[in-house]
Amino acid sequence: MEDSLDALRALMASRSPPLDALIVPSEDSHQSEYVSARDQRRVFISGFTGSAGLALVTQNGAYLWTDGRYFLQASKQLSDRWKLMRSGEDPAVETWISDNLPRDAAIGVNPWCVSVDTARRWESVFIKKRQKLVQLANDLVDEVWKDRPAEEILPVSVQPLEFSGRSVSEKIRNLRGRLSQEKAYAIVITALDEVAWLYNIRGNDVAYCPVVHAYAIVTADSSFLYVDQRKLPNEVVDHLTDNGITIRGYSDVESDIVLLASGQSLNSKTRHSIGESNATGSDDQGHTGAARLIENDDEKRKQHAVWIDPSSCCFVLYSKFASDKILLLPSPLSLSKALKNDVELSGLRKAHERDGAAVVQFLSWLDNQMQQIYGASGYFLESEGAKKKNNSVKLTEVSVSDRLEEFRSKQEHFKGLSFPTISGVGPNAAIIHYKPQLETCSELDPDSIYLFDSGAQYRDGTTDVTRTVHFGKPSAHEKACYTAVLKGHIALDVATFPNGTTGHSLDVLARTPLWKRGLDYRHGTGHGVGSYLLVHEGPHLISFRPYAGNVALQASMTVTDEPGYYEDGNFGIRLENVLIVKEASTDFDFGGKGYLSFEHITWVPFQNKLIDSAALTPDEIRWVDDYHSTCRKILAPYLNAEENRWLERATVPLQVDENL
Repeated sequence: MEDSLDALRALMASRSPPLDALIVPSEDSHQSEYVSARDQRRVFISGFTGSAGLALVTQNGAYLWTDGRYFLQASKQLSDRWKLMRSGEDPAVETWISDNLPRDAAIGVNPWCVSVDTARRWESVFIKKRQKLVQLANDLVDEVWKDRPAEEILPVSVQPLEFSGRSVSEKIRNLRGRLSQEKAYAIVITALDEVAWLYNIRGNDVAYCPVVHAYAIVTADSSFLYVDQRKLPNEVVDHLTDNGITIRGYSDVESDIVLLASGQSLNSKTRHSIGESNATGSDDQGHTGAARLIENDDEKRKQHAVWIDPSSCCFVLYSKFASDKILLLPSPLSLSKALKNDVELSGLRKAHERDGAAVVQFLSWLDNQMQQIYGASGYFLESEGAKKKNNSVKLTEVSVSDRLEEFRSKQEHFKGLSFPTISGVGPNAAIIHYKPQLETCSELDPDSIYLFDSGAQYRDGTTDVTRTVHFGKPSAHEKACYTAVLKGHIALDVATFPNGTTGHSLDVLARTPLWKRGLDYRHGTGHGVGSYLLVHEGPHLISFRPYAGNVALQASMTVTDEPGYYEDGNFGIRLENVLIVKEASTDFDFGGKGYLSFEHITWVPFQNKLIDSAALTPDEIRWVDDYHSTCRKILAPYLNAEENRWLERATVPLQVDENL
């Protein structure tokens, strides 16, 4: 890795003119959060494995920007040749470049791996000193990455109507309606989950994410999928062609974008100018003729425009267009995908029931193991100073997370994990996105907090749940912190709010109990969750970050509720459920807006031993007891007699003072 850094600098210097800096983003050609092994260029060059970050290499330095989730992890993983830049605390990369690199500096980047929004933001700052963003024809990291993983040819599958709930033809028809509204001729779809959702397909190209590396273009009269056709079994080809979708090679997207940019049709049989199509109607697939979109001469120019999402489209494709031939707007598919239909919501509820059962089976097993190994009182009773009495069994952060995956794998429709399991003991639990490694992971300790954040992909839904537990005697401070996190979790769960409210407005609810103690956490409070798609799904979120105010929450969206607290070098706490946004029943309807609330669909008990009941209000105590009562009812059919007995003990009602 260090030799690669030197080799990279040599390549930068050998260019004409030389590069003063090279930006290495985390993203792939689709601006994905999670990328395939061969696209992990930033991980390769820096050694930092977090999902979010950006590397900058100059001739004299190397810098890694990441957000608060990864400050601790990055400080441990980066060598002394790298400097950690804390997003939100240190200057942004473009500001740092402008302030520290010379006038007329050349800054290289792979234009496939940076979004339109990001590249334009950089350029707007660079222009002050006539610095130039150089679009590289070849990624320099690839040239020094000698053992870069090869591309795998993994099969694509169809997501049938029984799980998707909406047909491809309906989705395309609605998309064309949006094109008509915006007077656009075509849309370029680059986000992998949007391509998968639109065409009801799933893939295996990115670990934990059931997507395929592909682009889509939908015009007023045609639909295209750009993909390595070796990945398509016959039934998938039939599914696509039956829905009027033309299949083209993955790399063909660039040449077809050039055609669109020059006002040419993508019709495979006849290449003609846009607006001269002889299509005059629509068939049962929703293929509407382009000519229908042209209502008058003024609109004819607009109808040539191609819609791209500047947050997900790569800079190189955008660069093919003249400014008056492009429409820069958020993808309409992002919101359509987030608004789950009844079939998807039903599937998500069922998936979370099975997933909750698997987590309870895991906790029951883990409690039994801890008692056998340490003789501790385990999950329910407090005991401190337990000593290991059985050395023949070793429970580590990796071995127990593997066992959790094993329990999940036995559930119906299981397809794999939805992200690498976060499994951390004591100080490791304070690393927000900690990923244990077999060679270095810690052994479970009954005197330390254990945090696990995990989820699964099922054909009918994606799950994400976090629980924090203690198998010995938690300190008063640990209990106070856990209880503050729980109070914040409950406050968000029970919220009622008017239509039009954003996650930026709601974020404070989960933090207020922590703020009262002078505590906080550096990550957002909630993210959307896909339907057998990405575990992190937009466009909405609940967060302190300003962009959480861009999209209001709407009924049928999913979102997580996951406040936390992390004490570096000591412990970490996070409690996470998945919620569905639903319409609320209120006594009044001020302003005629309508009101919303949440339905939680995750069913895993909280640990009573870590709860300071005296710090809870009567309503909060009732919430916990009601939640635990429902856990018993929902999960009982999935569990055996021993597991149900464990669940009964885990969900004993909190002691409520009748005088309260």
